[in-house]
Amino acid sequence: MSPSQAGILPEPGPTALFLVLRARDPQWSARTLARAASGLPALAAKVGTMDRKAKLVATISIGPGMWDVMSPGARPAALRPFTGISAGGRTAPSTGGDVLLHVTSRRDDLNRELARRFHAPLVDAVDVLEEVHGFRYLDGRDLTGFIDGTENPKGKSRAGVAMIGNEDKAFAGGSYVFTQRYVHDLAAWAKVPEKEQEGIIGRRKRNSKELSDATKPATAHIARTVIEENGEELEIVRHSFPYGTVIESGLFFIAYTRDLRIPELMLTRMMGTTSDGLHDRLMEFTRAVSGANFFAPSLKTLRTLATT
Repeated sequence: MSPSQAGILPEPGPTALFLVLRARDPQWSARTLARAASGLPALAAKVGTMDRKAKLVATISIGPGMWDVMSPGARPAALRPFTGISAGGRTAPSTGGDVLLHVTSRRDDLNRELARRFHAPLVDAVDVLEEVHGFRYLDGRDLTGFIDGTENPKGKSRAGVAMIGNEDKAFAGGSYVFTQRYVHDLAAWAKVPEKEQEGIIGRRKRNSKELSDATKPATAHIARTVIEENGEELEIVRHSFPYGTVIESGLFFIAYTRDLRIPELMLTRMMGTTSDGLHDRLMEFTRAVSGANFFAPSLKTLRTLATT
């Protein structure tokens, strides 16, 4: 299997930057974007030498439409656009994107420097759909005050969850990517008593201990997103980060997976479009404002993009 890109498997640093770009003219700019994408590992290594202790790593991913332009003869088997969802006043829009840059390190300034250098030669070819600067909040909590990512796979198991294998040998070592940006209503959330908040999440706020099956509501966040099939839990590798200002804040959700069906199934259960008619009560206090699918090619495939 070809090695994966550097930012997918390691646990993230305390800061992150997410940059979603859309090509103004995909046919005209495809070669330029392909060269920029294939050059990202070298660019990240160069910026990383400014402070090796910062452990800067980056991943570049390509949207379905742009992938077909960059590589018309070979397509990852499951790559497809994200289809938006709307149910009961809850929406998860599909906003798309052609290129996703994901950077993480111990230094926000290095994240910004890498993003600046990556974007500079593309300024006439792309529009910036989203630029989100994420940060570690307290001891790894979401801005709701609950520890985030408790269910994330650890260590060597992350590769089996995130990386495509023999099911699509031509793209082994790559990973599908699903992103959403959420805006939290923290003022409304703050009015909810802590015990009720714990029922909405399905965990204790202090230590993230899961509520018992007897006390955990069927509408709890983890009850909707922890799914088993044939006795096995469906997993994804999350790299989500809180972001924001005193005016607007929330969570940038990003998942790497070998199976795009998994985050899509989780989302349908959260939004309330499955047969049981239930939705995730957390959706009453946060709203998705963006959503897209991408593909993060292996290093070998990434190098070939510029020559396709």
